[in-house]
Amino acid sequence: MHISAKADYATRALLELACEPARPLTCEAIASSQQIPFRFLKSVVGELRRAGLVRSQRGCEGGYWLGRPADEITLLDVARAVDGELITLRSEPLAALDYPGPASGLPGVWRRIEAEAAAVLGGTTLATLLPPATKDEHAPGEHLTRQGAA
Repeated sequence: MHISAKADYATRALLELACEPARPLTCEAIASSQQIPFRFLKSVVGELRRAGLVRSQRGCEGGYWLGRPADEITLLDVARAVDGELITLRSEPLAALDYPGPASGLPGVWRRIEAEAAAVLGGTTLATLLPPATKDEHAPGEHLTRQGAA
């Protein structure tokens, strides 16, 4: 299984945002903190915004916030937002994969691997990855104080 740079960078950016829920963060700040190439991160954050995982506000007071609470964003959400299908074979989804003869059982193995990976990623939220001190500071519902940002 291959974890893309986009999925890795997207997750790291979201974790930065989860650690600073009270104020917006710029792409420059996130890129610097996580040592991620700024131009690449800018496009990744755009995909996260389109998926509703981040919200943005323009202007001197602007930047990015999480689009949902950290305990409601899973790694599966992130991977699907930036990569689409979780696992592909030669860039094709596994759902319609079918082999003849002796290899007929192989597509089932690939789909089982995809299902297991989805279960692990779907069971892991941003909140579970935050350092313990950060988790205590971010009670569920805290995002409601920032709903006005677009």
